[in-house]
Amino acid sequence: MKKFKISLASQILIGLVLGIVVGAVFYGNDTVVTYLQPIGDIFLHLIKMIVVPIIISTLIVGVAGTGDMKQLGRLGGKTLIYFEVITTVAIIVGLLAANIFQPGAGIDMNELSKGDISSYVSTTEEVEDHGPLQILVDIVPTNVIQSMAEGDMLAIIFFSVLFGLGVAAIGERGKPVLAFFQGVADAMFWVTNLVMKFAPFGVFALIGVTVSKFGLSSLIPLGKLAILVYATMIFFVVVVLGITAKFVGINIFKLIKMIKDELLLAYTTSSSETVLPRIMLKTEKMGCPKDIVSFVIPTGYSFNLDGSTLYQAIAAIFIAQMYGINLSITEQITLMLVLMITSKGIAGVPGVSFVVLLATLGTVGIPLEGLAFIAGIDRILDMARTAVNVVGNTLAALVMTKWEKRFDEEQFAAYQAEHLKKA
Repeated sequence: MKKFKISLASQILIGLVLGIVVGAVFYGNDTVVTYLQPIGDIFLHLIKMIVVPIIISTLIVGVAGTGDMKQLGRLGGKTLIYFEVITTVAIIVGLLAANIFQPGAGIDMNELSKGDISSYVSTTEEVEDHGPLQILVDIVPTNVIQSMAEGDMLAIIFFSVLFGLGVAAIGERGKPVLAFFQGVADAMFWVTNLVMKFAPFGVFALIGVTVSKFGLSSLIPLGKLAILVYATMIFFVVVVLGITAKFVGINIFKLIKMIKDELLLAYTTSSSETVLPRIMLKTEKMGCPKDIVSFVIPTGYSFNLDGSTLYQAIAAIFIAQMYGINLSITEQITLMLVLMITSKGIAGVPGVSFVVLLATLGTVGIPLEGLAFIAGIDRILDMARTAVNVVGNTLAALVMTKWEKRFDEEQFAAYQAEHLKKA
């Protein structure tokens, strides 16, 4: 008899449905939060626990294995150019969608409930105090152990790259160090597979808490905004990322099928971190070298947030329309330029999309208080933008590998055939 096995994607989907049902049945009941929130928090903590060791070990192994400073510099330059172009296109698509479909026009603000955004305001004030170039300073850690503890991705990447180059530079003496970090990487990927077994329970708890707090009725007054955000993100993935993928010989729909488990997990948890280890592992299996994967994907988590920047553009125009503010072309170009800077400069802070918007809206005279009106459905919108971020960063690793002419076409074709057969 063949043993019956439910796939991870099916388990997560079951957890999602059960979470919605439980949250809807116990809407407004604090007991749900009391018992389910700890389960969701445990899952998120497990993910945060494994992310930093995986990034450090894989990046050191990848860089030390290459040991070519010139090649690494070329990869870094190409990667940042690619990220800037794609996120700028995302902002333009978001602005066009909001201007064409006018989601904020005719909304009665008296019908909307306000959410608490005080924590985001304080975070924004801290960021603004340091100035727009603080990101360049923050890349260089003063205490790498502290950066690891805080999950400061850019500082961790900077240190790991330098350490990897150092290991390569000392030749034979560096081989035991390289073997150690290779062992760490292998062990952490085993731990990742173990942690993923808990994913359906984490999804069930997180969705259950969200629905019980806000209810499905919170979507109704802002339904037009939610529909526009989802439709625009689908358009962006299919058309913009689809054309980009086609340009390097990849079918975007087949790529989505290959990472469907990770997309479902990222969508339901609203956290890109939950799938970072598995996306890195999958892109390696698709034919990308370890050094490119371990540099491009973690860096993309700070610089290539396509879904987030697209949402920020729509949300900014939505709030302006809600207040009856007609932004000129010049003001919208200013908004786009500011978003291009702020969406990179404060990546990694909690509630990044809200913080970016708070740092941006004031520059074109949009009332910051407007964000409180969309706070109630932010979790629903965050789910979509997280999934788009994951697709964007997975594709980025493949594009960079193709650009560097190091893509293993045979390995990709074999992996694609095997994976799509299972699907």
